[in-house]
Amino acid sequence: MAQLRFSISATSPITQGEHPLCAQLVHAGLLTRNDAASAQEIAIKGGQRLADVLTIRFGIAALAIAEIYSQIYQTQLINPHDARPTASLVRIFGPVHAARTGLLPWRKMGGDTVVLTDSPDQFDRHIATLRARLGPVRMAISTTEYINKYLIEQCHATLVHAAETKVPQAQSSRMWRAQRSLVIGFIALFALAVLGVMAPDLTFGILATWTTLILLLTTGVKAVAAYACVAARSGDAPPPVTPARLPKITLLVPLFRETEIADHLLARLRDIDYPQELLDVCLVTEGDDLTTRDALGKTVLPTWMRSVIVPEGTLRTKPRALNFALDFARGSIIGIYDAEDAPAPDQLRTVAVHFANCAPDVACLQGILDYYNDSTNWLTRCFTIEYATWFRIVLPGLARMGFVVPLGGTTLFFRRDILEHLGGWDAHNVTEDADLGVRLARAGYRTELINSVTGEEANGRAWPWVKQRSRWLKGYAITYAVHMRDPRKLWHDLGAKRFWGVQLLFLGTLSQFVLQPVLWSFWLIPLGVPHPVFNLLPTPWVWALAGLFFASEVVNLIVAGIALKAAGKMWLFKWALTLQVYFPLAALAAYKGLLELAWKPFYWDKTMHGVLLPKSATAPPRPPAHQA
Repeated sequence: MAQLRFSISATSPITQGEHPLCAQLVHAGLLTRNDAASAQEIAIKGGQRLADVLTIRFGIAALAIAEIYSQIYQTQLINPHDARPTASLVRIFGPVHAARTGLLPWRKMGGDTVVLTDSPDQFDRHIATLRARLGPVRMAISTTEYINKYLIEQCHATLVHAAETKVPQAQSSRMWRAQRSLVIGFIALFALAVLGVMAPDLTFGILATWTTLILLLTTGVKAVAAYACVAARSGDAPPPVTPARLPKITLLVPLFRETEIADHLLARLRDIDYPQELLDVCLVTEGDDLTTRDALGKTVLPTWMRSVIVPEGTLRTKPRALNFALDFARGSIIGIYDAEDAPAPDQLRTVAVHFANCAPDVACLQGILDYYNDSTNWLTRCFTIEYATWFRIVLPGLARMGFVVPLGGTTLFFRRDILEHLGGWDAHNVTEDADLGVRLARAGYRTELINSVTGEEANGRAWPWVKQRSRWLKGYAITYAVHMRDPRKLWHDLGAKRFWGVQLLFLGTLSQFVLQPVLWSFWLIPLGVPHPVFNLLPTPWVWALAGLFFASEVVNLIVAGIALKAAGKMWLFKWALTLQVYFPLAALAAYKGLLELAWKPFYWDKTMHGVLLPKSATAPPRPPAHQA
């Protein structure tokens, strides 16, 4: 195997004149001279790999490009499946590092370690790292498909272990002990029962005081958040500057047992308005999920879309799958979509512009989530109102007030380097999104909301809704417990304001739903039904308390109205009056989630998608660009 005769600069991959790769493709009759010139122009203007442009825009097979590269660089084209690498070299370099860099140590030859790459024009970037780990090196050509397939098949144990343990143990839930939580829960319930029998009025008074305090604080936060959002919309923001070069974006789309949604998903992904050569869509499937894999296997994926199969491990969760796929991502921006998502077509351009204009400490952008099946039934209508309030009022308000922003599970976009530095997602946490929001804040980073909408499918069946909400609340409980292992450290990392914000957000949310029966009981007071609070407070104070609850409901209705107006769905406002009947379902979900903390804390209660899609439509309606 010969040494390189020449190299092409990685920082300036294409210069004036015809690129050797294009020249060879034209000579082989695989590319016209006009297309070659166009490909070079696109690559130069966008700062992109010429090979990506040729493959995605002009349909040149990756294997054909690899064959020509081997001729240009006078080296071998190697398929690691036909000629297996030396396992010890791969271990020294590290399978995770190999996946991230696209470099695969192959064999020792003549005192040098031969390293496979699909990007010979960028090989020089890695020379220093390669020599530090492997000694003298030289290059051989392969393809991304060959390299990744070898790593997943032969090094899956290492890659899976890394995916399950990326987050440092101190900030991970993987050390959660179900038996311990069972004992603690039993002791707490027993103590509460004993206190309730011995001093029922005192017990009720303690619970009522706590729930009232939480109600006051959460209502206040909603009111302030609504004011902040309205004030922000009325202000004039400077026009954003479009970056000269758009970044490459990897979209991770985790799929599990998706049969009804696959065609809809692929249609929506194809409609995204972003240069295809700058798109890297990874459809992430579990190794044993033959249902989804068969559905995808029946579809010819475009060259900018690929399947990443996650081998089996010690658990099966969405964050574990995301961590595994992250190592194979190619973009500098990492985006997350769910199977049923219908993003605004220009959403990725919005993301690119926002990242180009925001401060470097903004590590994450959260899009607005809405539901496209909002009129299916009463449950989807209420769910839509709840989402409108959360994503259009509460989350933007929290961000503007400088509090921790608990992320949603989709329409998230990260600066890749920061995400990898933090260890990605906690593979054991069933609300990995909210947990990551806290970890971002603890590390000194911020999350901002973007004015772009993704439509989702609202859960419109009662028991599946309860199961989905129980997973969220269980995850909130685990997230809170993990970050409160060391309250002093959490205070140090977040500061006083954000520390107390975490208490209200997580502990307050859990308290609200678990103790909802206490709140419901206050509605008996205006009806003249005897109530324990009359034994604790003078009558005027009792009626003042009842007035407080009424005022809270008025604030909630006003905030819901503001959110629905922003969403263009004021027709749903009349249904906001029924939320008092809707939220009791969340109490049931909270009890289910707390029980699972003791029995199966890492169990991912799958939400089925495609159940309520219109049968006649090829895809559900999408929101228009920039609707917010």
